[in-house]
Amino acid sequence: MRTADFDYTLPEELIAQTPIEPRDHSRLMVVSALDDSVEHRRFDDVIGYLDPGDALVLNETRVIPARLLGVKEDTGVPVEVLLLRRITATDWEALVRPGRRLKPGTFCRFGDGLVRCEILGNVEETGGRTVRFRYDGVFEELLDRLGEMPLPPYIHEKLTDRERYQTVYARTEGSAAAPTAGLHFTPELLDRIRAKGVTIVPVLLHVGLGTFRPVQAEDIGEHRMHSEWYEVTPEAADTLNRIREAGGRLICVGTTSVRTIETVADDNGVIHAGSGDTAIFIHPGVRVKAVDGLITNFHLPQSTLLMLVSAFLTREKALADYAVAVRERYRFFSFGDAMLIRGRRAPYDTWE
Repeated sequence: MRTADFDYTLPEELIAQTPIEPRDHSRLMVVSALDDSVEHRRFDDVIGYLDPGDALVLNETRVIPARLLGVKEDTGVPVEVLLLRRITATDWEALVRPGRRLKPGTFCRFGDGLVRCEILGNVEETGGRTVRFRYDGVFEELLDRLGEMPLPPYIHEKLTDRERYQTVYARTEGSAAAPTAGLHFTPELLDRIRAKGVTIVPVLLHVGLGTFRPVQAEDIGEHRMHSEWYEVTPEAADTLNRIREAGGRLICVGTTSVRTIETVADDNGVIHAGSGDTAIFIHPGVRVKAVDGLITNFHLPQSTLLMLVSAFLTREKALADYAVAVRERYRFFSFGDAMLIRGRRAPYDTWE
């Protein structure tokens, strides 16, 4: 299957630049994996599609202010370092600009020298660099002071409130981007969902380049995901398995939650505790083993995220549903509206 097969036309004015307030008043398009039904709702109506005994799986990662703007120490040329993944206490994998000027041995300075970094070497997998930071004090405090939220390049508006690019349940710092499907939830909506008898189960995947890296291969089978750190605790695995055994459904909030669960699920859909790096790539032809439904935003053309959605719906149906979203003027991408996918495509088990 070709990457170009996942293209679609999106008017630029439908790319959301700012988030909706309150969070749960964004729009929700509800689609079924088994038929052509489409419903148009408000996001807080999602509770009506969850049943007592279901599990709602959330990615509790927290975005760090991973974008550092500084200068090249010897020339004063402006530089940008985007932190992707921590390797040691001082070393990170990062994307850097301008890449051709930041060769191994180069030093950069941030915040008038409060933080310095040395470019150590190239990371062939990502086209990035390994960098080593030098500083006095607590790095997290300095990063919070000097860093900026790494908003996607299609968002041109300045974010005035950093917390608006965090989910309300974000707990563990480490992501270079938000798991944006979760941005629609409020504490009050989560309380209502719990009160209905739905179990909320947290997992962890630190969003990095693997989630938003463009597909450059013409054949999607040749694309290799960049690995990202995940964790599913024994408690979470036991809870999810009990729910599945009792006939409950596993509904994931966001593609990162899907990738986490499918990383640790065996061929029978049994979920095992674990942690480590995952480079799982879910696309049409890859079996979805354990997840029964998905809450997600609308994704970029030709992206791995749209390919994951197509694994639930088929490519043809996913693109048809996206055409409906465009026609109905839904807001797209990180700060946009949401889609609820009910079920999984045949021949796999569904919840219909």
